[in-house]
Amino acid sequence: MAKGQRKAGDDKSAIVAALPKACADETAAVEFFENQRWRETGACCPRCGDTDVYKMTDRKTGERNKRFLWMCKGCRKQYTVRVGTILEESLIPLRHWAYGFWAASSSKKGISSLQVKRMTGLTYKSALFMMHRIRFAMAGDWRGQPKLSGIVEADETYVGGKPRNKQKGKGPMKGWLQTRKTPVVSLVQRDGNIRSFVTADVTSNNLARILRENIAADAHLMTDSSVVYRSHVIQSPVAKHDMTNHRAGEYARPGGIHSNTVESAFSLLKRGIYGTFHNVSRKHLHRYVAEFDFRWNARKIDDGERLARAIRNAEGKRLRYKEPLATLPPSPIQGSPF
Repeated sequence: MAKGQRKAGDDKSAIVAALPKACADETAAVEFFENQRWRETGACCPRCGDTDVYKMTDRKTGERNKRFLWMCKGCRKQYTVRVGTILEESLIPLRHWAYGFWAASSSKKGISSLQVKRMTGLTYKSALFMMHRIRFAMAGDWRGQPKLSGIVEADETYVGGKPRNKQKGKGPMKGWLQTRKTPVVSLVQRDGNIRSFVTADVTSNNLARILRENIAADAHLMTDSSVVYRSHVIQSPVAKHDMTNHRAGEYARPGGIHSNTVESAFSLLKRGIYGTFHNVSRKHLHRYVAEFDFRWNARKIDDGERLARAIRNAEGKRLRYKEPLATLPPSPIQGSPF
């Protein structure tokens, strides 16, 4: 087999091969989403879960219904591939959703809504609407998931604009809030996944709660020498804790003691924020952080399978800005309902 050539019938290569047509033709886009959403379970009703379903066709021509409807024999209700996902009730054609999912899944540093607007012909408002929902689909839900174990690195970074008023702040305007930056705390398991949290501030209480809820008790924690990570401050929620002193120019110690893995994740986030998106508000920062976390956690699979995973992650999720907060489920992203 030649170098770079895939095996015949490889599902991952088939996903990539089907994308150009899916991004150009609406019927191909519908079939693409149907194949990816129901690839493992087969076509089923999103309302009752019944698999006894069929495609609705035109009686005269035998072609598919213009709205690409399915009929469930169990609950006797009609539905499309959009129902029960972030695509539900969206008027944006599925071919544009296919491009948005593909761009967000394959672009290492993300893709801006302005670029999506140029490539699809959508308005900027519609492109932003679509990309925010794709980021919501990518957001991980860690409730009930195993905690990070083994060697876990923890660190924080600050995202946002440059300082403007360098005078000493008073009250709520002092410290990092004065610089218009927002802290992001990340936990990375060596050779494993990352979990990031957008927080109001970095304190020992916030970090102790994040570490306690996401790191196993037998884990080996590695951080820098910041006072908020001192064992007596965070009440030692892990079996072992090592630190490196960045102020003294120490970034690694013998025995693999360093936090360079989480720093590399931060470098991708910063390059994406500054180079692709340029400016991200605090209100929506957690969406972009979730997008970068998704790509990091899916870095060991190819672009086609990463795209399929993003589409499957969209199932069971809806993002409605006008829905009352009291009815929203808890968010895996710290500090926001979504």
